[in-house]
Amino acid sequence: MGGREELVELLGRAGLEVVGDWRTEEVLPPPIAWRHVIARDTAPTVTVAGDRPDLIAELNAEWHRLASDAGILDGDGVFLIDFPDSRSPGWARVRLTDGWDLAGVLGARSGQPEFVTLSLDGDAMVGATTEEYAVRLVALDRIKARQEEAARAAGAETPQERAAAWASLFEGPQPPVELLESWANGLSLNPATPRELRPGLVGLSSYAIYGALPTETVDALLAHPDWNLRMRAVEQQPNITPEQWSRVILGEQDERQRWILAMVAADRRAELPEDTCRALAADPSARVRSEIARLTCLPADLSVALAADPDGGVRYAACTESWPYLDQPARQALLTDSHGIARTRALLLHHREHPMPLSVFETLDAKREALETCLLEHDLAEQVARHGESAERLSLAGNPRLAPDLIALLAEDPDDHVRFTVSKRADLTEEQRAAVRYDFDPDIHYFPLDWVVALHDDQAAMRRLAASSHPLVRRNVARARHLPPDVASLLANDEDRVVQLFLAESCDDAPADMLMRVWQWWDGSLTAPDRPHGHPNFPRHDLLRYADDPNPRMRRLALDDPQSTPELVERLSRDRNEEVRYRAACDPRLSPAAVAWLLEDPHEYIRSAAARHSRMPAGILVRLLMQGGGSAETAARNPALPVEVMRQMVELLSSSATAAD
Repeated sequence: MGGREELVELLGRAGLEVVGDWRTEEVLPPPIAWRHVIARDTAPTVTVAGDRPDLIAELNAEWHRLASDAGILDGDGVFLIDFPDSRSPGWARVRLTDGWDLAGVLGARSGQPEFVTLSLDGDAMVGATTEEYAVRLVALDRIKARQEEAARAAGAETPQERAAAWASLFEGPQPPVELLESWANGLSLNPATPRELRPGLVGLSSYAIYGALPTETVDALLAHPDWNLRMRAVEQQPNITPEQWSRVILGEQDERQRWILAMVAADRRAELPEDTCRALAADPSARVRSEIARLTCLPADLSVALAADPDGGVRYAACTESWPYLDQPARQALLTDSHGIARTRALLLHHREHPMPLSVFETLDAKREALETCLLEHDLAEQVARHGESAERLSLAGNPRLAPDLIALLAEDPDDHVRFTVSKRADLTEEQRAAVRYDFDPDIHYFPLDWVVALHDDQAAMRRLAASSHPLVRRNVARARHLPPDVASLLANDEDRVVQLFLAESCDDAPADMLMRVWQWWDGSLTAPDRPHGHPNFPRHDLLRYADDPNPRMRRLALDDPQSTPELVERLSRDRNEEVRYRAACDPRLSPAAVAWLLEDPHEYIRSAAARHSRMPAGILVRLLMQGGGSAETAARNPALPVEVMRQMVELLSSSATAAD
């Protein structure tokens, strides 16, 4: 049984019928509701002694009385409930059934209830929480008015109150380790954390090492006695210099660790000094030499030398990069190499220039790669094209060295995947491409066509390919950084909306009207999070007309207009749509009171944006910093944290770490 089914079963045992699906309700979120129930300064509405013989019946009766008086059970009896359970996605809509028993079921033990109930409009709640000798029932009405009053009061914070709030952060006993870890993580992710404080966070947070650190700090990390710290530095630091790479790899005495460092350097296409390359090419470890053979900065003579290395694995690793520099005897040595994978690699490279006969093909384990890349004798290629398995024909269909008659044959293959692969070939005319029948799924991900990408700077080619019948060709044209105006205009009206999307994401010449159209159904991806909205051609004026547009995506735009006002920001911070409220939550003009209001928004990502807002009242920010968990980490990311406060936080973190050691 899955988590959701188990929750439904638990609620069923409590006599609650789940109504509809779980969703984010546009009311006070459960974490905020719980804060009202368990706060020390909250006076219980009813207290029931824990030793009563009729405890469960009394608790159920009192809850029902309070819930009825508050209007929670009005209408058709549907209300919201939340209880401590890691599987719970939030408020559940429920209705009482015969024999209901909240106090006996919704708690760690029967008679020790822990739950909060809320009216559908979010304006009244009754919560139950168990203490050592009694159960507290807390009823609260006028919730929205109370939120308004609290937000206004927080927003009216004086300079003296702000200073007192910051001072209180460091009063009392030292915060627990978990809270300090949250501070370290938040400060590491805070863009306003001063550069001079960041080295003090290394070792305290896994996030601290992601951003570019000062050269001297990177030096210290690469020389650190902790291997894991050294490894994280070479994996994450973006600006490691050739000299730093040299020191960290050559200074590593452990063979396995030196091999891993060499592997990371090769994977990251690191630039190493020539003398370092020569030293590592003579490393006693064969697997270190294998990784060095992959370096893009390797001098040609070293690549040639490694192709004749005593170890077959090294020869294999060096074969591809060294092949253009090898003389005939060296190539022949690899073609007859005793090491199977080195010999196979050499054969595949050799037969990119010399036709491969059937006799050689049959000896290969790497038949797929041969079909994809090698120049095959015509009889061999024709045999595969006519009689090969579908997977073999599919590999052959993409071979750039295939004869025209065989391309034409595969263009009529019974397998649609084969025909589709043929349709993507660079050597087809657009007329030939249009004649190939294939099925195209517009909704799946396709890899870029390298041959189209290579032509991005050729305006004539882009103009010709933009008119292609093949949507994948047009999509790849749209990925060009710059396009002639007529080509950009043609693609902006393409019937395939992914062409328009790619134009919005990649092309600086995308027209404004198309960007606005794309914006209505797309607001960014992981690879282009700010497009189309961040595009230089995206409209920035005459956007106030969208302030009352029925489409929330368009209402968001009103705040981008230079003529928009703080009053409009305030109004849209109360918009019925979460996207619009989120846009307002990110606006620097938002008032402190509105920021405090949004900190209790139903949606977590809006609450998070509010917690990071530069106008968050200090008193609330300090409270969040002391709450622990995600709240403290998010608050520590607030760029408005005073530098002196951040400095004291880092000092406290450092002293705590020293004491722990």
